[in-house]
Order: sequence, then C-alpha cells, then structure tokens
Amino acid sequence: MHAILKYTYVEDYLERRSKFRSAHLAKAWEAVENGALLLGGTVGDEPRSALLIFTGQAPVEAARAFAETDPYVTNGLVVTWAVDPWTTVVGGDAATPVRP
Repeated sequence: MHAILKYTYVEDYLERRSKFRSAHLAKAWEAVENGALLLGGTVGDEPRSALLIFTGQAPVEAARAFAETDPYVTNGLVVTWAVDPWTTVVGGDAATPVRP
C-alpha cells in the first residue's frame, strides 16, 4: 500500500516559505533516504497545495508522522492536511499489482 499526504497552503505561501524551506526539504529528503517517501511536490503553477506519496511497511503512519513535525505545518504554512491510504494496482511500484 501507499499513502497520499495532501497539503493545502496559506494564500501567501510563496512569500513565506523561504524561511522554512531548507528544514522542510531536509526532512523530506531524510524520509526519502529512509525509504518512507517516494515523491513529493507542489501542485500547479501557483501552488496552493502539495502531494507527497509515502510507501513502505506503514505508509499511513509515516505520512502522519511527517506532517505532524513538518516545519511547513508547525509554522502555519499549511492550512489543512490529510492522509489517505492509496491502493496502487498498476505500475512497476504498485503495492498490489492487478493485471488483466
């Protein structure tokens, strides 16, 4: 299984993020190196949201733990966040591949 962590940003996210970006990216790359985070990034040309894809033995728990301590969340750049389990069935990294 995978998990999707969805962020919704404050209106002035782009103006405020520079102060916390290095710490946020360090945390994200650490999660990649630990095998928990597969991909992450903002959505749209003028980002108002982000998606982070978690993998591993407990991706939902890993995503929640990440969000709870992410500098973007703890410093108010994220208005809301949510974690959803994602049952992947197609692709080389699908957790539960289903073929016709």
